[in-house]
Amino acid sequence: MVLKFVFNALLLFSVFTMAQQSKTQNTVLAGGKPVHTYAKLPAVNKAAPKFTLTDVTMKDQTLYSYKGKYLILNIFPSVDTGVCSASVRHFNEDAANLPNTVVLCISKDLPFAQKRFCGAEGIKNVEMLSDFRSDFGKTYGVEITDSAMKGLLSRAVVVIDPSGKIVYEEQVADMSHEPNYEKAIAAVKK
Repeated sequence: MVLKFVFNALLLFSVFTMAQQSKTQNTVLAGGKPVHTYAKLPAVNKAAPKFTLTDVTMKDQTLYSYKGKYLILNIFPSVDTGVCSASVRHFNEDAANLPNTVVLCISKDLPFAQKRFCGAEGIKNVEMLSDFRSDFGKTYGVEITDSAMKGLLSRAVVVIDPSGKIVYEEQVADMSHEPNYEKAIAAVKK
């Protein structure tokens, strides 16, 4: 009798937990198949969640490191894929013409790989940051929770204004597609 009660309680708890997760998880496509992220992106008009990420010199950078500037967070799985590297190149070109704006290209890639990529590609107008030792992916809801890509970051863009408020966000529905660069840039120019 006690065993049956414990089993039913555990079953009820797991159903409740799965229902709560499905409310907060987001679904995107990877290779044409649905995968889930940890949560939805932080909402527009809310304060940007704090973060600590590692730059290519292995130094920690925080949200506070960029206080008073517009930030474009270009978030993606790995710089070693075609769409991800294309987004870094595109934002590198755009960033050169945006006053008081820093583009942060964020992935789980190690800082060494990010530095190698920037050197080989001549990338100088964006900052590469690694989430290899932080909880950024969970905090911003972009960490993939299932599939072969589990643990990597999904493709997303978040724009933060100089006061630290989110003014634009895009969770790219299909990770094989590039983000909407024009809308991200427009959010900075408002």
